[in-house]
Amino acid sequence: MTKYIAFLAAAVAAVAGLTTVVRATSGSGAVGTILARAGFEDAVDIKIKLRDDSEVIHVPQAADTVMQKIVIAPGGHTGWHSHPGPAIALIAKGELTLYSSDDPTCTGHPYEIGQGFVDSGQGHIHMARNLTTQETEVWVTYLDVPPGGSVRIDAADPGNCFF
Repeated sequence: MTKYIAFLAAAVAAVAGLTTVVRATSGSGAVGTILARAGFEDAVDIKIKLRDDSEVIHVPQAADTVMQKIVIAPGGHTGWHSHPGPAIALIAKGELTLYSSDDPTCTGHPYEIGQGFVDSGQGHIHMARNLTTQETEVWVTYLDVPPGGSVRIDAADPGNCFF
């Protein structure tokens, strides 16, 4: 009986682990390369006010800042994800279309070479897709990343998009 209960507990734990893996959406055709990572020597308080919105992103005690180059192949995507803090993205090559999990119509917002955008982080789940036949290159600066931590938090498909 004890062996049966131990086996059952192990099986339940394994299924729970697989469920978490299956629900997360990893990217396809997207490769990120960390270019630099540093912590601030002095205490830093960062505020970003988005002009089109009254939203103010506040990072009272910024942790690590990370710079990353992401290359997305034609037809590739990042998968659904968020970031631990704000992210500033610049399109260096090509075009990407950004989708937000909180948009019930799943309307993509295209960004072209020379354009940029700010992601608030703080649980904002989104996906970037390269809908073109050319490679897309995005340079991202992530603010307030936990020391030694990841710039990306995988998220489940929110179910609001057709793809």
